[in-house]
Amino acid sequence: MGFSPPNKVNSSSAASIVSRMDLGISQRTAAVAAASAGLGFASAQALANEGVRVVICSRDADRVADAAKKIGNGCVGIVGDVSTTEGALAFIREAKSILGDIDIVIANGGGPPAGNFASTDLDLYPAAIERSMLATVAMCKEVIPRMQERGWGRIVAITSTAVRQPFANLILSSTARAGLTAFLKTVATEVAANGITVNTVQPGTHATDRIKQLYGSMEGAAEGIPAGVVGDPKDFGSVVAFLCSEQAKFVTGTHLQVDGGSYPGLI
Repeated sequence: MGFSPPNKVNSSSAASIVSRMDLGISQRTAAVAAASAGLGFASAQALANEGVRVVICSRDADRVADAAKKIGNGCVGIVGDVSTTEGALAFIREAKSILGDIDIVIANGGGPPAGNFASTDLDLYPAAIERSMLATVAMCKEVIPRMQERGWGRIVAITSTAVRQPFANLILSSTARAGLTAFLKTVATEVAANGITVNTVQPGTHATDRIKQLYGSMEGAAEGIPAGVVGDPKDFGSVVAFLCSEQAKFVTGTHLQVDGGSYPGLI
């Protein structure tokens, strides 16, 4: 008997299938940091599309208001700077004042300045570690105890593939985010029995404003990516939303690459 290939599913049919998948998080609450644009925005949009009540933040009042309006579904935008522990705590506390208990935290934020070992002074390290590690630690400390009491929670940190393979000239980012990854892996094992999952998503090159600024075109940015294209932020947001779902309750302590196959290693 010959093999009959499965019917080919066109993109519109695939989109319809995805849209019908219920992630089981409608009416949950989420605080999504640094979400006025890029991957943070895409993550907030994906959660809101699932019926999650979302609060986002940005340092720019006009941008965050515009982003919240675009996201819709009752999304609330507040001004906040999560590059410090104080700012991260202020964001979570204001989000709690709006939402009540927070079920989902998406930790996100810009990275520290570029530089290599020789060009990076010692006094730049504390601020980089606060920005790219301790701010997320602070958010976790603020929400996890109540998640434990309620028996449900999702923490997802957007980091970078540089955690696995440090990039040239990004020594501060690679150092701080590797520390954050170790912290979150440790926390994941400690709170798993309480119905809380803790994961990171490590993006490669995606079609964001930042990448457009750096490369000038998406074709240039896609060079060297095995998939042959840069990532779609909407797809990335869907990955984040899935990690927040009921179906992902057995997925914790993972560090998921979303990079079109760019990372060459096995682990």
